[in-house]
Amino acid sequence: MSTASRRWSLALGLALGAIIAAAIAVGLTSSGRGHSVAQADVASPTAGRPPAAVPAGATVITVGHAATGRAIASGFLGLSLEFPAIPAYAGTDPGDVDPVLLQLVRNLTPGQPPVLRIGGDSTDWTWWPAPHLARPDGVNYTITPGWVAVAGALVRDLGARVILGIDLEADSTRVASTEARALIAGLGRDRVEALELGNEPELYGSFIWDGSGHTGRPRGYDFAGYSRDIATMVRALPHVPIAGPATGAPKWFPDVGQFLAANRDVEMVTLHRYPLQLCFVSRSEPNYPTIGNLLSATASRGQANSVAPYVGISHGHAVPLRIDEMNTNSCGASPAVSKSFASALWVIDALFEMARVGVDGVNIHTYPGATYELFTFRRARGRWQASVEPEYYGMLMFAQAAPPGSRLLRLSWHPRAGERLRAWATRAPDGRIRVVVINDGARAQTVVVRASVTGGTGTLERLTARSLGATGGVTLGGQGFGSETSSGQLAGRPAITSVAAGAGRYSFRVPGASVALLTLT
Repeated sequence: MSTASRRWSLALGLALGAIIAAAIAVGLTSSGRGHSVAQADVASPTAGRPPAAVPAGATVITVGHAATGRAIASGFLGLSLEFPAIPAYAGTDPGDVDPVLLQLVRNLTPGQPPVLRIGGDSTDWTWWPAPHLARPDGVNYTITPGWVAVAGALVRDLGARVILGIDLEADSTRVASTEARALIAGLGRDRVEALELGNEPELYGSFIWDGSGHTGRPRGYDFAGYSRDIATMVRALPHVPIAGPATGAPKWFPDVGQFLAANRDVEMVTLHRYPLQLCFVSRSEPNYPTIGNLLSATASRGQANSVAPYVGISHGHAVPLRIDEMNTNSCGASPAVSKSFASALWVIDALFEMARVGVDGVNIHTYPGATYELFTFRRARGRWQASVEPEYYGMLMFAQAAPPGSRLLRLSWHPRAGERLRAWATRAPDGRIRVVVINDGARAQTVVVRASVTGGTGTLERLTARSLGATGGVTLGGQGFGSETSSGQLAGRPAITSVAAGAGRYSFRVPGASVALLTLT
C-alpha cells in the first residue's frame, strides 16, 4: 500500500475512515492494553499465586506441554514488494543481483523457500506493452524485458515462490492476460504460487485512477462486482492458481466464503492488515500513529481477531489464507513510529497473533520511500550497501523463535499490576522449546519460566535498543547490522548467555523496551 501515492492524496476520508473503524470494531476484544496478561487461546492467565521459592517480584510463566493450533508453515514469514522495488533493491543486472538483499531475505527464511509477493498499489498501475495494445490511462509503470530478467534471477537465486499482482483495474482481459503470460514466462511457471488479480478493489469506485479524473469502477462497486470481474478475467489467463480478494476492507471479509464458492480457480485467500493510519485520523483515535497505539492490543491481537473467522472459512474450502500485505501504517508518513524500535516489538507480537488464529503466512510490505521501509540500498564503487531498520530485527527474532513446523504452546502466568509483558512459546519439530518474552514497559522485569524441558541449560538472546523510540542502535544477541552492512549478516561479538535450571525453573531479567528469547533443548 503506497503511502506517498496519488491514491492516498485524494479524497480518502470517509471511505478509508470507515474501513479502519470497522477493523477496530472487529479487532478490539479487550479493554485497556490487553498485554499485561498472557495471550488468549495460546496463553491464559492463571488464578492463584505464583509458585514459591522464586525471586521476589518475579513473574512466573508456565509453559504447557500441549501444542495448540496449526504448525507454522514453511514460508510463513515473507516479503511484499511493489513492482518498482525490484530494480531499486535487486539492481538492473540479472547476472549480478544485489547479494545483500539476497542475504537479508535468506536470514528470514533459513532452509526454506521464501514467499515473495510482488504487488501493492503498483499492481493496477503496471502493464506489459504489446503490439496493437493501447496503454491504459491509469498505468504509469511499464514492465520491461530487463525488469523480468532481474525479477526472474532474484526468484531463482532465492528459490522463492511468488504471488504476482496482475492489473485488474484496467478492466481489460487482454492487458491482464498479456502481463500474466510475460511474467510467468520470465519467472518460470513452477515459481508462481498464484496470480493475484488487482489490489484493494474496494477502492476502485472511490478513487481517481486515470488522468481524465475517472475512477477505476463506477461508484458503488462492491464485492459482487469484483467477483464477477474475477470470473471474467480468469477465463483469459494462463491456467495457474488465482489469489484474492487482496482487500484490506473488513466489510468485504464476510464475503470470502461466497467468493470461494463462486470462483473455483481461487486457491489462495489474500487479505491486508495495517493497524495505524495518519490520513484523516485525529490524534485521539486509537489508530492514529503513536508508539502507544502501535503496542496496543488492537494493533496486534485485534488485527488477528479481525481475520480469524475467515481463516476457518478458507480452510473449510481447503484454501490457505495469507495476509500478503501487512505493516505498521497504511496511510501518511509516520517515521517516528514506523521506524522506531517499537515496530520491532510490534511485528513479533503481530506475527505470533496471526499464527495463533491459523493464518498460513504473512508478507511484510516494503518499497523505496515507504514510511515503514525495512531496508534501503545503495551501490558505491561497485559494492552494495544496505541500511536495516529496527522492524527487520523483530522479523529476524520471530524467524528464530518460530522455525517451520513449530507449534504454539499454551502459557499461563499470574499478571502483576503495571506489568507490560507479552509472551509466546513454540516447540519445534526437533523438540526445542523457545519462549519469547516482550517487555514494552520502562522497567526491567524478572521472569521465571517453568517448562516441561527441565534440568538442562537454556540459552538467552536479547533484542535491545536504547528506547522504544530509538531508530538505530538495535542489537540482536549482541550483534547488529550497524549503520550499513555490505554482507546482510549480523556482525559483532555475540552475546548469548546461559541460563541454568534451578528447581525446574529458568530465571532471567528482561530489561524495559526489550525482548528475550529463551531456548531450551
